[in-house]
Amino acid sequence: MKPAEKFDEQVDVVVVGFGHAGAISAINAADTGASTLIVEKSAVPGGLSICSYGAVRCARDPERAFQYLEATNGGRTPGDVLRALAEGMCGLESYVRELAHINGARVNTSEEENAQREKAGDPFRRQIRGNYPLPGTETFYHTSVYDLPGFDARAHYPWANGAPNGPKLFKVVHDNVVKRGIEVRLATPALRLISDPGTREVCGVRVQSNGAERTIQARRGVILACGGFEGNAEMKAQFFEGHPIFNAAAGSNTGDGIRMAQDLGAALWHMWHVHGAYGFRHTDPDYPYAIRVKRFPDWFPGEPHQARIKMAWILLDAGGRRFMSEYHPYTQDTAVRPMQHYDPVTQRFPRNPAFLICDEEGRRMYPLGKATSNDKGIGYHWSDDNLKEVELGILKRADTLEGLAIALGLDPGSVVENAGHWNEMCARGADDDFGRPAGSMARIATPPFYGAPVWATLSNTQGGPVHDAQSRIIDVYGNPIPRLYAAGELGSSFGHLYLSGGNIAECFVTGRIAGRHAAGLSPWDA
Repeated sequence: MKPAEKFDEQVDVVVVGFGHAGAISAINAADTGASTLIVEKSAVPGGLSICSYGAVRCARDPERAFQYLEATNGGRTPGDVLRALAEGMCGLESYVRELAHINGARVNTSEEENAQREKAGDPFRRQIRGNYPLPGTETFYHTSVYDLPGFDARAHYPWANGAPNGPKLFKVVHDNVVKRGIEVRLATPALRLISDPGTREVCGVRVQSNGAERTIQARRGVILACGGFEGNAEMKAQFFEGHPIFNAAAGSNTGDGIRMAQDLGAALWHMWHVHGAYGFRHTDPDYPYAIRVKRFPDWFPGEPHQARIKMAWILLDAGGRRFMSEYHPYTQDTAVRPMQHYDPVTQRFPRNPAFLICDEEGRRMYPLGKATSNDKGIGYHWSDDNLKEVELGILKRADTLEGLAIALGLDPGSVVENAGHWNEMCARGADDDFGRPAGSMARIATPPFYGAPVWATLSNTQGGPVHDAQSRIIDVYGNPIPRLYAAGELGSSFGHLYLSGGNIAECFVTGRIAGRHAAGLSPWDA
């Protein structure tokens, strides 16, 4: 191959994106002996990964893990791709522990964490199994970095606003990138892939840096690890039924990798699949993200007694009627789905926004929202008592339910009726309408009352270019596009039901695969 393009510089492997997937891809490419460069669109590292809970989903038995993944994907992902993910998950605990040697990070598993919580008298245990009672669920567990001596997330990553363990895991990965001398260029978006016009063999990337375009030759391969399309309103409008669906973070994830792969004929999959729930909108029009509701522990279907934390609120639709269980087994994954219901009579999405209501006792329980972001100059911290949000107008307050209904633009009679029915079910200890776990039910009876519109909110998308078991991107005719790989959330394997911690696991598994395979190719110009 002799492309006409004259390159400004060259390396063996170019990795696009610097979250977990990009970092792990680069680490494995470098360990294979390839000169490697990471380019990142954002001005800060970490992508969406640094906002996560930092729990890497692992497995003990590859066959049982495959059975579960096959069941949860409902025939939407080929078996060999799922087998590669299942087998990779079985080596992740040891791999995370190996990476953690770089800075003395302390690693534990969900079993170890539960033992520590039991010893401390903490009644809430982390779920060890998969999220659903399907074949193989018992083989799964989590591995996390729970302590990093001398690490202060606010000092090292002051722009990152998410869960406590997310920055710790990313610091481990980041330090491994630095140790290997892998160059990282921030604020350097990839614009287009460069390929041979006849064979589509990928030989480089066109990027933008300091306002100028540059071409980088990739002598062995290019790995796209630049996430999904959370920040692309047009793509969300085209691929999702519900509208609008706001993102909770990752404004720079605008589907760049998807478009670059499509330019070379890539097939797409799972574009509809949203991992998300519902969230508040800030009253400041310049705040770019929805603010997700409080994260609740997952519970296992068939064992609703596991849900023992009171959920302070109920949700009402535009008619002031309750329409769903507010506490799904994995609320932050599937609760977004009922909100996308479309009413052809009114030509509206009557559940988006929905309206969250609670009382004074609920307001005092805990922060109702949790903001996430990974951007310089953007950050919001929800108050412990929710009163700052009342002052800002994010939450409305009224002395009566009728007054709250009027403030929210709802029918007062319907709101009073539905709240009264809910309180009756709380007294009986059973949600006869939608099956919300009894342990989560809390009356809405003590004034003043609080409420807000909440919108369909995604944590991340799962769709993107199709890849095979070797993480090669596949075209619309089922053929691999030469020297082009995908890792992480860009075209995730999850095509029906998500597995908590699964995207992080996928970043590690597919990053290892893509990095090694890309670096193992003979240079195209040899």
